[in-house]
Parts: sequence; structure tokens; C-alpha cells
Amino acid sequence: MMRSGVLVVLFLALALPLAADVTCVDCHGGHTPGLVADWTTSRHAELGVDCAVCHGEEHNSPEDTALARIPTPETCAECHETQVEQFKKGKHALAWAAMKAMPFAHAQPMAMTEGMKGCGGCHKIGLKNEAEIRKLQTNGRGFGLASCDACHTRHAFSVQEARQPQACQTCHMGFDHPQWEMYSASKHGVRALLKQSGVLPESAAAPTCQTCHMDEGNHEVRAPWGFLAVRLPLPEDEQWRADRVTILQALGVLEPLGNPTERLDVVKAADVARLDQESWQKGRDAMLDTCSSCHSRTFAEEELQKGDDMIREVDHLMAEAIRIVVRLYEDRVLEKPEGYDHPFPDLLTFHDAPTVIEQRLFVMFLEHRMRTFQGTFHANPDYALWYGWSEMRRDITEIEELAAQMRYEKQHGLEAGPVASNR
Repeated sequence: MMRSGVLVVLFLALALPLAADVTCVDCHGGHTPGLVADWTTSRHAELGVDCAVCHGEEHNSPEDTALARIPTPETCAECHETQVEQFKKGKHALAWAAMKAMPFAHAQPMAMTEGMKGCGGCHKIGLKNEAEIRKLQTNGRGFGLASCDACHTRHAFSVQEARQPQACQTCHMGFDHPQWEMYSASKHGVRALLKQSGVLPESAAAPTCQTCHMDEGNHEVRAPWGFLAVRLPLPEDEQWRADRVTILQALGVLEPLGNPTERLDVVKAADVARLDQESWQKGRDAMLDTCSSCHSRTFAEEELQKGDDMIREVDHLMAEAIRIVVRLYEDRVLEKPEGYDHPFPDLLTFHDAPTVIEQRLFVMFLEHRMRTFQGTFHANPDYALWYGWSEMRRDITEIEELAAQMRYEKQHGLEAGPVASNR
């Protein structure tokens, strides 16, 4: 429901001559015609929500453009309070914090993060504190602060656009989370795209990303397993428990003795893992309800269980690979990462991992492990097998051979020889 102050603004906008707005349109019609064209077709324009409502009234000429206010989620909340409150509870709101939490992010060029040409280009959807907002405004006027405009592209802010699966494509694709590639080639995605093109009727069951992850338009977007598919409590299965502990140690959230580290607090704050049964179960139950709108609940339960089983299998391969590298540290064949106290590789160094074997471990974790379980949950057999599981099998073979070569060279005092390529 709109707040009373906003209703007054809308009433005045509709009842009084829009002199300020005409000035904005006249000027920007020449300088940024695409922006004006989007706004004129928008629901905002239809309701009389003019430029000043979002950007303030201080900017009136080419000389004072710095006075134009850049909207934040709070600006959008003046009219869309429910959606913004839902958004703030979901994983998208934590995207900026999650990026900042990654150790490798601080070594990247500014253009990649604050400049939005790398990780920041997608993670800008996340909420930012006042200091971060001031920094972004200083470095580049702070475009992208609104978060909402990541899906409702400015200045049309189209609800219809944001409801299309392609709205998710820009960010949910590529190296570590190719959900678009998985979904669009799955039967779900194929039917949705055929429905868009008119081949299938409007009545056809064809779930989009939003159908499964934004049930009834709820902006609290999240997935039951979380981004990394590691969670607490630990499983009862002894092998899986040991494997998951190994992975958590390599993520730096558990010490060798199993005690939590300071990084666990960062993981909690960024919400990249499920750290209690209740939050996981809530997400799983919600997903089952969604799946059951098209499938029987028994079928849905079995399919999601296959995803759980696949995570168990990839965790075992991943843990075995981590242990190979751990033994290299313990035997002083491989130097431990600088500043890293316990003898585990740091999976969150990503591409900054210092050696080829640690690079292979990073690719195995963030690319191939992710594709195996994500491909399973997104009903894409090719991603689950060939781009995921099969690649993990090749990874561990390569890691074993690299480890053997490094041990041989260490034992015989040889200089490091040629290493296998990073595929």
C-alpha cells in the first residue's frame, strides 16, 4: 500500500502543470532520448511519477548534474514498500556483501568491483551501507544503487520485463553458476521459451525462474541449499560428514580440529550457506509446494532427493581432491598459502591460488562441482554429467598426477617440470 506522502505527490503531479517535468523531458529528450523513451512508456509516466519524485528537484541544468539524486531501495520503498521489505530478506540483498567477503575480490581492479565491469556488475544488486554508497558516488556517481533496477531495467521499470526468465540471464550464467544455460536447455526452459514465441498456448505449464524462485511474486529470493551447497547441521552419514567437514575446512570456516573460525561469521553475514536445519527445511518445503503445482508431490520429492544425493557424491570427490593437496602441505612438498594458519588450501582465493594444482582445485570446486548439483536441480542432464561430474573425475585424475609429479621432483631434487594445462 502506498504511503500518504506519496499519494500527495501523485495527486499534485496529476493536478498541477508539470513544468519541472517538461523541462526534464525537453532537455533529456535530446541528451538521453532512450531514457526518456523508456520513461514515457512506463507505469510511472502513466501515474504521473515524474523525474523529481526519484531524482529530486535540485538538478535543473547541465551545470548541476551532480545534484541529481541517485535512487536507492529506500526511494523505491516510498511506493513499493512490501516488495522492498521482501527483497531485503532475500539473497539478492546480500550480493554486495557476499562479493566483498571473498578474499580475492580485494585484489581485483576497481573497474571489476566498484566499477561494475566484473563481479560488481551483478553483485551491485546487493544493499550497501552509507560509506559504500558515498564511495560509489565519488568514483562513478553511484549508478546501480537502487538494486531494483537490476531486474526492472530503468527507466521503464517494467514488471512484465522482470517476470521473463531472460531478466535473470545477465547474472545467472557463465563460469560458476550457469543457471540460464541449464534452465533454457531443460524441458522447463524449452517450454517457457516456446510459450513466449507463441508455439505453446498461454495455458501451457512452462515454469520460469520466477515461478520456482519468486512464488507469487515474493521478492525474498533464495535457494534451499544456498550458493555453495554446504550446510549445517552435519549429515548422519559418516562418510558424507567427514567429506563436508573437509570442504568446510578448505573454505576456511572450520579449523583442523573442527572449531569455527572468524570467517564463519562472514559466511553467516553473507548468507551463502544454510547454517541450520530450519532454514534449509523452510526452503525445501516451499520448493516442494511449487513443484507440486505441476507434478505429484512424490515425484517432486524424489527429484529433489536426487539433487541431495548428487551433492553427497560430488562432496566425496571434492574432499578427496582437497586431502591430496593437504598431504602435500603436510609433507612440505607444497608451500602453504601465505598467512594461512592451518594446512588446508583456501578455496576462496579462487583464481589467485598460487600453484597449478591449487588452481585446478579451485576450478573443480567453483566450476565443476557447482555444475554437477546445479545441473541436477535444474533438470539438465548434460550439465549434470558432462559439464559437471565428468569434469570432476578428470580434475581428480589431473590432481593425482600433479601431486605424484611434485613428490617425485621433491624427492630427487629436480626443478619443477612441465605441468598439465588448465583446461
